[in-house]
Amino acid sequence: MAKNYYDITLAMAGISQSARLVQQLAHEGQAEREALYTSLNSLLQMNPPSTLAVFGGEERNLKIGLETLMGVLNANNKGPAAELTRYTISLMVLERKLHANKSAMSTLGERLSQLERQLAHFELESDTIISALAGIYVDVVAPLGPRIQVTGSPAILQNPQVQAKVRATLLAGIRAAVLWQQVGGSRLQLMFSRNRLFKQAQDIVAHC
Repeated sequence: MAKNYYDITLAMAGISQSARLVQQLAHEGQAEREALYTSLNSLLQMNPPSTLAVFGGEERNLKIGLETLMGVLNANNKGPAAELTRYTISLMVLERKLHANKSAMSTLGERLSQLERQLAHFELESDTIISALAGIYVDVVAPLGPRIQVTGSPAILQNPQVQAKVRATLLAGIRAAVLWQQVGGSRLQLMFSRNRLFKQAQDIVAHC
C-alpha cells in the first residue's frame, strides 16, 4: 500500500501543481518556469514506465505541487487556499467527464500525438506549442463541462498569451487527474485518508 499511496500522492501533486500555476498566471501573469515546464511536458508522456517518469523522473520537479497539495489537504477554505482547492476538485470532476466520453478521449490522444511533429520545430514553451495545447483544451476538454472559472486580475486575464498558458496548464492538470485515476486515486481518499496523503506528501518534500 505504501507504493500505491506514493504514486497517488505524486499524481495528486501533479493536479495541485497545475492548480497553483493557473493561480500564479491569473494573478501575476507568469508562473514558476521549471514547474510549468514539468506540467506541460507531462502531456507528452504517453507510455511512461512509472508515475514519477510522467513528471521528469525527479521528485523535486513536483515540489510546488506537493506543497500546494499539503495546503489543499489542510485548507480552511478561505482566500487563496480555497481557490486552489476549487481548481483541484474542478480538474478531477472534469477528468471524470472526459473519461466517460470515449470519443473525446480518443480525440485528445490523437491531438497530443500530432504535437510531436510541431515539437521538431518549436520549443515546448514556445507560443506556438502553448497555443496548440490551449486549442486542444478548448476543443476537446472544455465542452465536456462544467467550465472551470479562473479568477485573478481582469487585466492580466485579458492577455491572449496568459489565456493560452492557463488553458495549456489546465490541460496538464487533466493529464495528472487521468494519471491519478489510473494509479488508484479516488474522491473517497480525499475524505477519509487526508492525513495519510498529507504525511506522504510531507515525506516526499523532505527528500526533494
